[in-house]
Amino acid sequence: MTKSALITGAARGIGLATAKRFLADGFRVALLDIDGEALARAVAALNEPERTLALTCDVAMPDQVEAAIARVKARFGSLDALVNNAGHAVFKPALDTTLAEFQRTLDVNLTGPFLMVKAAVPLMRERASIVNITSISGLRASALRIAYGTSKAALDHLTKQLALELSVRGIRVNAVAPGPVDTAMAKAVHSPAIRADYHDAIPLGRYGLEEELAEAIFFLSSERASYITGQTLAVDGGFDAIGIGLPTFRKDQGV
Repeated sequence: MTKSALITGAARGIGLATAKRFLADGFRVALLDIDGEALARAVAALNEPERTLALTCDVAMPDQVEAAIARVKARFGSLDALVNNAGHAVFKPALDTTLAEFQRTLDVNLTGPFLMVKAAVPLMRERASIVNITSISGLRASALRIAYGTSKAALDHLTKQLALELSVRGIRVNAVAPGPVDTAMAKAVHSPAIRADYHDAIPLGRYGLEEELAEAIFFLSSERASYITGQTLAVDGGFDAIGIGLPTFRKDQGV
């Protein structure tokens, strides 16, 4: 039986790269995004009309989530993988972040995956998998990320809670925590100075690629990860593992 996956935040970036990875392995893929126009362009470019389904949806809205899952059920019947990738970010100092901005970030990054899981699990077959996309900003504090980092830290714990409770259904739940990734957004907002700072802080000395994140997500969704659940995999070039001292080490080594 052909397997099916649902990926949120799939119109671009990591989500779209992940959709392509699942398609390459023969999956049917439902791509969900709040930006209907960008989603339509992305799905058309994939040129896989028999194996793709475009869903315009705000993951923070329960009625929209339920409607989207109903369409998945009608088209695919069941699900083998759910990737909660949709995200929202506000980069401001804590005292300048409004309540509305903080709440919207939590609604999308934390409540959204909760709603998606609640709606999707009844369609998920035994040995299915859920992968939540968290962030290294949820593993360690970062400047200007009071809302984003807090929401991702909470999503990391939600992953563990779900891994426990869904184990009785034979469903695994893990997370991938990306470090800096060379997405279109990063190219647009990361100045040369910011990129230089990241280079100094990442042992592998570069940004990650969308395709590298997609490979990690696909691995955790696959049977190759059949005994892995409740884990968060940092795909970050070693960023989370290293504290201060890397620039000095590089200088000492002539790098």
